[in-house]
Amino acid sequence: MHVNAQEPPWRVIRAFPLDNGGVLVHLHNVSGGVLAGDDLVLDIQVGPRAQVQVTSTGATRLYRHRPGAPDSEQRILFSVSSGGVLEYLPDALIPFAGSRHRQRTEIRLEHAATLFGWEIVAPGRQAMGERFLFDSLRLATKVESPLRPLLLEDFLLQPAANPLVSAARLGDYTHTATFYAVQPGSVVDWRELERQLDEIAIRESRPGCTIWGTSTLAYDGVIVKGLGTSARQMPAALAGFWAMAKRFLTGEEAVPPRKLK
Repeated sequence: MHVNAQEPPWRVIRAFPLDNGGVLVHLHNVSGGVLAGDDLVLDIQVGPRAQVQVTSTGATRLYRHRPGAPDSEQRILFSVSSGGVLEYLPDALIPFAGSRHRQRTEIRLEHAATLFGWEIVAPGRQAMGERFLFDSLRLATKVESPLRPLLLEDFLLQPAANPLVSAARLGDYTHTATFYAVQPGSVVDWRELERQLDEIAIRESRPGCTIWGTSTLAYDGVIVKGLGTSARQMPAALAGFWAMAKRFLTGEEAVPPRKLK
């Protein structure tokens, strides 16, 4: 692994070797969170046949916006070469009351590259009584191959203007989670992988507490979506989806980050 450049607040703690020859990389924000006016860029390139697991040392905290300051922004740019494997497994995103943030994730996969990723979004600092008290949160994700876009999502959440507690949005649920597995050019039976992931989704769903659903993408991947009343059960369920998908697509077992063991 080579770190070409790193500037505060980002810091690569270290790269732990994995049994399969890959590395586990911990990313740390030394400022403790994302401040108003921050413009952060994370750019990771995975070479041919390289295997990288990227995680964070804790939740991403989005601090209250300061009057006169620009909205905070974070851009996450990944590219994975042919035969490479990227596992992006960050902790939850927690938007504090009054925060205003934009996050844009762009992932480019070459033919036969593999991506496993997840995301958890909390409603705020629940211990402080916060529930959808942030001003604005925009989350845009694009995953593409050389031939076409594979996954496009763009959400703008503004609770004051469009209450998230509406039955048409989240209802009684407070947390959202997403898992995706993508492998451009693969000849695997994606419907079969969806079926196996759906078995986990059914087993892990408890209406009124946590619900999960799965779907095959139009091309080269599957996606799992979840809603929960807390984040307590979500990491374990996401790890189950990831383990199943990795075994199906690569024939290898998932190696959880040490904090999940």
